[in-house]
Amino acid sequence: MPKNKFTPRGCHVPADLRPWSTRWPYYTPVDITPPQLTRKGLPESVAEGWAEPAVTPEDVRDWPGRAASALVPFTFDAYRWPLNPTGRTGKTGRNLGRWGENRAADPIVVAGDLDRDGERWVLLILRGDTRQWAIPGGMVNPGETAPAALVRELREETGVDLAGQTPTIVACAYVDDPRNSDHAWIVSTAALYRLPHTVLAVGGDDAVEAAWFPFSDLDALTSAVADAGGQLYPAHLPLFTAALDHLDGCC
Repeated sequence: MPKNKFTPRGCHVPADLRPWSTRWPYYTPVDITPPQLTRKGLPESVAEGWAEPAVTPEDVRDWPGRAASALVPFTFDAYRWPLNPTGRTGKTGRNLGRWGENRAADPIVVAGDLDRDGERWVLLILRGDTRQWAIPGGMVNPGETAPAALVRELREETGVDLAGQTPTIVACAYVDDPRNSDHAWIVSTAALYRLPHTVLAVGGDDAVEAAWFPFSDLDALTSAVADAGGQLYPAHLPLFTAALDHLDGCC
């Protein structure tokens, strides 16, 4: 899926007006639909294989099945448009391949500290769009499974091939991605891979760089990334926390 260089900001949504159950008669979200997903540009995006052909949610015919299989449950408005499970976002339209839930796969690769007596490292990539350090993941392609997407994304963005390993799923969660809107959003399957030591990793595809960072806790990771002159991709912070909780035996 193409990475947009800029995602328009939505209107401000006060915390007390975020729930869909709260009336807001004058709510005017910003349409963040890029040209490639409008009626004119959509056919080319569909042909490229990353976007569904529905111009609006009304053109989607399998909502019952999508709702039943959703990783994070969601509901619909009076017009049968899907509603973001976290509430109002201040954005409408879609800046993602599908209406409703869009599935991502995020492989969290950790090296070292297998016996809790050494250093622990996590493999990150520098995103080409936001220039922030993030998990080397991405969207699950149409017809692809999350396990296959985990292996593919890791290989494409770092050159590391872990096809022979079985990871531990640490989260299936909503991701606060800037491309989310009221009617299209991302839910990620985050999986933890363990290695005895770091391996060579080289940035590729959408990744400018790939590098290993200390991963004893979130503060240490944040500081190490800052020392390198960068910052962490905010949407991935809950996924890092889920991995650390698992590693430290907190859950």
